[in-house]
Amino acid sequence: MTKILEMIGLVLVAIMSLGFVGLLQSIGIPIGASNPLFWGCAGGTLMIIIYRKRKRKQEGKE
Repeated sequence: MTKILEMIGLVLVAIMSLGFVGLLQSIGIPIGASNPLFWGCAGGTLMIIIYRKRKRKQEGKE
């Protein structure tokens, strides 16, 4: 499960970076941090980080 989450997080960060730099502009995605794709990927990555942190904390208590 953790490997899958790491791969999903890596893909989200890559898409977020490409969208921020503007390499996805050719398919109609606006450049910069004002587009919803950037914030969606950032939010998804943050959710994965928080989930993994809570999971590690629960495993440490048991």
